[in-house]
Parts: sequence; C-alpha cells; structure tokens
Amino acid sequence: MSIEVKIPPVGESITSGLVSTWHKAEGETVAEGDVLLTLETDKVSTEITAEAAGVLKIIVPEGEEVDIGTVVATIDPEGGATEAKAAPAEKPAQAPAKEEAPAPAPVEEPPVAKAPEAPAPAPAAPAPAPKPASTALVPSTPATVAIPEGRTTRKRMSPLRRKIAAQLVMAQQTAAMLTTFNEADMSGVMGLRKRLQEEFVAQHGVKLGFMSFFIKASVHALKAVPGVNSRIDGEDLITNHFYDIGVAVGTERGLIVPVIRDADQKSFAEIEKDIIEYAGKAREGKIKVEDLQGGVFTISNGGVYGSLLSTPILNPPQSGILGLHKIQERPIAEKGQVVIRPMMNLALSYDHRVIDGKEAVTFLIKIKEAIEDPMRLLLDF
Repeated sequence: MSIEVKIPPVGESITSGLVSTWHKAEGETVAEGDVLLTLETDKVSTEITAEAAGVLKIIVPEGEEVDIGTVVATIDPEGGATEAKAAPAEKPAQAPAKEEAPAPAPVEEPPVAKAPEAPAPAPAAPAPAPKPASTALVPSTPATVAIPEGRTTRKRMSPLRRKIAAQLVMAQQTAAMLTTFNEADMSGVMGLRKRLQEEFVAQHGVKLGFMSFFIKASVHALKAVPGVNSRIDGEDLITNHFYDIGVAVGTERGLIVPVIRDADQKSFAEIEKDIIEYAGKAREGKIKVEDLQGGVFTISNGGVYGSLLSTPILNPPQSGILGLHKIQERPIAEKGQVVIRPMMNLALSYDHRVIDGKEAVTFLIKIKEAIEDPMRLLLDF
C-alpha cells in the first residue's frame, strides 16, 4: 500500500507553501529519512523527508502552491522489491534463448521489429518513459521560473517575497514612521577587536565581530530609554522587560530576521555563536518559524552591501529599528584639529506614536556613546 507524502504543519499562522524544489525524481527509489522536497512558506523554508523507503511518485510539480495537509507525492514500499525480483527473472529467460539460437524461434523476431510501424505498439513506449517523465514533471513548468516575454521577464513572487512586500507596506501604512540620524567613530571598537581578536578566537572558537557590539549597545540603550522597547496593541501600550534582538539577514529567498534571545544575559562570544548558527541555518534553508518570532528591536546592517545612508523600515509590531552602514574613513574635527577617523552613519527609524523625538535622539546617542567607548558596555553605564 502506498504511503502518502503530505505537507506537514510548519507554524501556527502558516496555511500554505510553495513546492520549491524536488530533491528526488519521479520513479526514483528513496530511503527512509531522505530529503524529498523543500517547501517554501512566507516565513521559512522547510525540508520534507521520506517516512519510509520505496519508489517515489510525484503528484505536485515544482512551483505549485499547496495548502498544509495536501498530498504531494506517494511512496510505494513494494516498488523497489518488485523491480528487484523482475530483474533476475529476466536474466534466466535470456540464457535459454541464447542456447536455442539455432531454433526457429529467433526467426520470428523480425516481425516484432516491424511492430513500431503499427499504432498498436505505441503503448510499449511508456515502459522506458518514467525517467524522462520525471524531468518533464518536476522542472517542466515551475511557477517560480522566469519566463521571457519579449523585452520583459515574468516571474511569480515567492511566498516569502509576498510576505515581505505585505509587511513593508503594512509598516508604512500603520505606523507614524520617522528616522533620526547620527554617526559613530568606530576607532574604539576596531582597536579593541584588533587587540583581543587572537585571544578571543583561541578561547571561544569564533571571531569577535561588530554585530555583537551593536547588539550589546542596543540593549544598553533600551534599558536607558524603555519607551523604545514598547509597542502598541489596540488601545494599549505594552512595554517589554526583556531584550530579544532581531538581526536582519539577507538570503537568496529574501530578508529574514532571526532573534537573539535574552541578549542582555549573553556574553559577546555567545552572541557571535548565535549569529553564526543563524547564518548557517539561513544558507541551508533550515530557519524555523520560532527563530523569527518575538523580537523587541531589530538591527539591519546595510553596510555589508556598501550602503552609506538609509532609512530602515520598521519590523511590526516593533517600534524601533537601527540601521548600520559602511565604515568609511572621513575627516572630522577633534579638539580643534582635522583628523581622519573610521566613521559609520547610524539611523534609527521609530514609530512616532510610541516614541517621542527626544527619546529617539537620546536612544541613538546612547548607541553612539557605547560604540565610541566600548568599556561602557562592560560597566553598563
């Protein structure tokens, strides 16, 4: 009896997904635990594995959007055994045929050669056809494939991209969003990293990056300005007393924001390890829904792409997001003299319904002070 391959529940609010990639072909024998397909949803990508060994029959091709619970394929546990038995049965049959070669039986084979001329033998073609059929079934007309149309190309948006688009529009339509700017001299952080990097790596097995400093600085600023750690819920204002910081990560499928839990209680090394783990999951498409939920504040680093200045969009229902930018040596005035310093532009976008201008400016100054004098992060002042 065939076993159904169904789309499993992958999150409370997720009702459908896109059959992004079939990793096994039609008619291929699979083992229990083999990855069959990748399901792409509006939040994460999930790999669906085989619950039993057998021969795969694909029902839903790549590029189709399906509801949770839909049967997308079946696995015939006896398919492999049947083929195995059939193969040895054919070999003994061929042996006697060779021994009786002089007999007239082989002479009757020429008429069989003529059979292709008649329409009747046409059904015989499907026997070897399953393998070609698999390539026709899976990649033939995936909805996500770009289709050239003269001077333009049409491609269906993935669920994740549609979700991102809806979230961005919703953020701009529902929040009174405003952005304030400042800049930070990165000399202190860069000098500290250079001085301690070798020992840090030897002790913790990871490099000391810039993001852990900004996460710690954000926690420091959120404690100093609790209003930024608040959000609107209907007619109520909810202030969070925990510090789960989201870090925006760009992937091939779009932007996702995994959350560093209890960042106030973690060391620099623990934060760096969390970031590396999330980056690995993102590359492999193994980020879970729970990894993306519950953040109170987000950091987005456009500087890795070369951005010098931007106005980041809020990540609802959060009320604030910090935008980081490229570190660039610039001339600045210091004690009456012009000096060259590695400077970074900082941007804080915030919901003006929740956060006043004074709070926003104070928050960003706290970030600046903590970055320019990293010892503040250790002494928490």
